[in-house]
Amino acid sequence: MCLKKNITTICSTVTSYSKIREHNEARVQSSQIVVRRRPGRPSEGLLCWGGFVFPCALGHGGIKAIKREGDGATPLARMRFLYGWQRDEWKGGRSSGLRLMRIGQQDGWCDATEDRNYNRHVVLPYPASCERMKRADELYDCCIVMDYNISQRRRGMGSAIFFHLARPGFLPTEGCVAVTPRVMARLLPHLSRKTVLVVMR
Repeated sequence: MCLKKNITTICSTVTSYSKIREHNEARVQSSQIVVRRRPGRPSEGLLCWGGFVFPCALGHGGIKAIKREGDGATPLARMRFLYGWQRDEWKGGRSSGLRLMRIGQQDGWCDATEDRNYNRHVVLPYPASCERMKRADELYDCCIVMDYNISQRRRGMGSAIFFHLARPGFLPTEGCVAVTPRVMARLLPHLSRKTVLVVMR
């Protein structure tokens, strides 16, 4: 009888290790966010993360493998998260594995293809064409910079490809991926520089 009890205990221990392994695998998978085009709606997508699926907005130019500045397309690419921007008005929480910075009136993002700071943060006022980060709307109340055309920058291949807040009704973006404030607040604590957003067709 004693031997039988010992065998049962060993079997239970093996099962618990299996559960731990499954949990760890789920954590690894959650470091990747996959975005696919929503069937029949080229400027909308489905964002998959950690077993959940959320709607999102894409660029009005759809998804393109070769993106150009101003085409309004979301790039078909793997994009690592770098850091984030937040406005004081953002109420969705400030805890994240990413470095989060406060957006001020002086913050801009250069979209002038011939400028030396193309697809870079710049200080306003700036002599070349650029986007103001502190927008009149709420789209950049929480905005994550992704590594698209930044680490290996090429002129005219697209700028300011961010992960930010969506307009009501998931109206198209200029090429970014956008989600509701509720989804952003849910994802933010789990994002880090290891997180990769993969856009697929």
